[in-house]
Amino acid sequence: MLKKFQGKGGWTYAELPGVRMNKNNPFGWVRVSGKIDDFRLEKYKLMPMGNGRLFLPVKSAIRKKIKKEAGDYVDIHLFLDERPEGIPEELIACFENEPKIVRKRFDAMPDRIRNKYLDQIFDARTDEEKTEEILKLLQILTDQ
Repeated sequence: MLKKFQGKGGWTYAELPGVRMNKNNPFGWVRVSGKIDDFRLEKYKLMPMGNGRLFLPVKSAIRKKIKKEAGDYVDIHLFLDERPEGIPEELIACFENEPKIVRKRFDAMPDRIRNKYLDQIFDARTDEEKTEEILKLLQILTDQ
């Protein structure tokens, strides 16, 4: 069930008592991906409640999409998202050998699209596949 913290600006959230805090991350947050009802969550942080438990903050944009508010029940399916963050070192090295506009175009990409390309690089099973994915991305950035 969605709940709301009391007071002005109180967050709407779903409490997740079965998930443990990660002591290696700031404030113990845990990064997850999954779904709340039919809304897809990617690289979403579960936040600490202060009592050792974590909660899933549900922003107003999400609540509008799923048409739910505090007091409503939601269906939540989450999995731990341990995918690395940031830009692979190999891609950074390639940017150093390309015109500066290539890196600027990469940085200007919408997060969703940039993350799609980064996921393809991180998901590569071999160095050859990783190189191929990086070259595809560089070609796209060069052709813009």
